[in-house]
Amino acid sequence: MVGDVMQGSERLGRELLDAMGLCGELAPEGSVCRFLAEHRLRLFPDEMFSDLFPSGRGRPSTPGSVIGVVLVLQALECMSDREAVQRLRCDIRWKAAAGLALTDEGFHPSVLTLWRARLRGSDRPDRVFDAVREVIAESGVLKNKTRRALDSTILDDAVATQDTITMMWSQIRRCRRLIPEAARLVLVAHDYESAGKPWCDWSDPESRSGLVNGLVADGRAVIEACENLELDPDQADALGLLAVVCGQDVEADPERPGRWRIARRVAKDRTISVVDPQSRHGRKTSSKKRDGHKAHVAVEPETGLVTETDLTPANTADSEPAPDLIAQEETPVEIVADSAYGSGPLLKTFDDQDHNTIIKPIQRKPRIKGGYHRDDFDIDTVGRTVTCPAGHTTRIRPGNTASFSKRCNGCPLPARCATAKTGRTVTVDEYHDHREANKARFRENQNVYRDYRPPVERTIAWLTRGKARRVPYRGLTRNRCWLTTRAAAINLQRLINLGLIHTTGGWATNPA
Repeated sequence: MVGDVMQGSERLGRELLDAMGLCGELAPEGSVCRFLAEHRLRLFPDEMFSDLFPSGRGRPSTPGSVIGVVLVLQALECMSDREAVQRLRCDIRWKAAAGLALTDEGFHPSVLTLWRARLRGSDRPDRVFDAVREVIAESGVLKNKTRRALDSTILDDAVATQDTITMMWSQIRRCRRLIPEAARLVLVAHDYESAGKPWCDWSDPESRSGLVNGLVADGRAVIEACENLELDPDQADALGLLAVVCGQDVEADPERPGRWRIARRVAKDRTISVVDPQSRHGRKTSSKKRDGHKAHVAVEPETGLVTETDLTPANTADSEPAPDLIAQEETPVEIVADSAYGSGPLLKTFDDQDHNTIIKPIQRKPRIKGGYHRDDFDIDTVGRTVTCPAGHTTRIRPGNTASFSKRCNGCPLPARCATAKTGRTVTVDEYHDHREANKARFRENQNVYRDYRPPVERTIAWLTRGKARRVPYRGLTRNRCWLTTRAAAINLQRLINLGLIHTTGGWATNPA
């Protein structure tokens, strides 16, 4: 049909070959497909997406409710766009969930790409997650449940980690492709018009050294030639990334002045791929290392429902996004978390917001094995004094340190207390009282921690089941939207298991 294509709205009347009407029994009770077949218009009304296509021209004819269903099922089963559309075309359960006829051929996979792009660019990119969260609020399943467990997990990135040489030559190629002035430079380390990694005799240290030095020299030449140019955002980003990869892993060769070599260290916040520059090295333990992004979640531990989620580079400390995970709570809650969330600034933030923290304190070993720990000192932040185990008292100086240097002389306990010749020094920062208050609450409520901290691991297992351990896209923005949609799908499945029903009074959970 020639003319404007308007965004479609779902017809209320069933078609003759309606999948739900003819084969509804194939979508079993208690499944997400059955729930969406019966309630998709309540969950994803057409007006929910009306702002994504404000123009009357070139709008998709696929109803928003159908797209919402496909996005949820796609995230739930970790499928690509092509796989999801194929499932919609061939799987009767998906057709029933989306309200399609048995003979409906679905739509092109690029339609999902378009809708995700519009959602990312909107002022409500997480509206699918928010729609399920509204169902949670209306059902009352979290009523009087004021406890939240926080945790994180590392998700593998969608690209391969690149070595220094690969990142340098590929980023030089990209700058030459985007910036005409860079393309006109005569570079010598490699033929950047040809695809493939630069060749050298990898068994010869001299050949490897010459290639590294040449790539760094070429990269610096491109940067110097373009640094004073007027660049568009894409060109500026490419040049900035080239500066990063040409500087983070190399250093001046002390044995050969004027030459460069691979640095004998790992740069802080190291970029590990120019294909996904936001991916990072990360680790959950000293032995468990992964590359990618880190998913952060806040979970109601009794129901396992995700109340908030976020995605950051894998090397981000758990404490950084933690305040945002609780920001949507309308009233103070009890926060249960492990020691990764026990930093002083975060505890102060929670205390200022009147949240009650039961966070495992950070354990620090005494400087001397079997010796006195910091907790053995009596610290009075009001009187600004510190008393040591031997009973000596000293004042806290303006630099937040208390020194026992003179009092350590002749003390019978220095072998168990001080390692420095000048005696023991105790640092007391502005967060001391917040740490001590949290320690006291943790000691009094260890049973609460044991009961309600482990369930968050169960929810993380649901989120990362199957192929969901690896993010499907490049960059934080795309993958953050995917994570919230997957959390929405997991929440929906959990609500169904908890007996979610819709009555004349709205959403509710069936006590049975």
